[in-house]
Amino acid sequence: MKYLLWLLKAAIFFTLFAFALNNQQDATVHFFFGTQWRAPLVLVVLSAFTCGVAVGVLGMVPRWWRHRSAARRTHATLQPTPAPLTAAPSPPAEPQPPHGI
Repeated sequence: MKYLLWLLKAAIFFTLFAFALNNQQDATVHFFFGTQWRAPLVLVVLSAFTCGVAVGVLGMVPRWWRHRSAARRTHATLQPTPAPLTAAPSPPAEPQPPHGI
């Protein structure tokens, strides 16, 4: 199984590497007010992917915080309170026979 995962990772790496080698021509990205950026196509795709991941993570941060605080509150309410120290519990009246006999 471990070798199969390494083979899959190697296949993904070489596929992305071939994509990068095949897309070395320049691409122009036009922004507002006549601003433009010229870069190899693979960098444009990589930066678009990175920006998408960053926007997704930033969009999820408030929900993660809410869930963490709710989990902390739940964990705090489920904490057993220590029982006050009293006399030791009395032993059972008579021993119980083992089950199945």
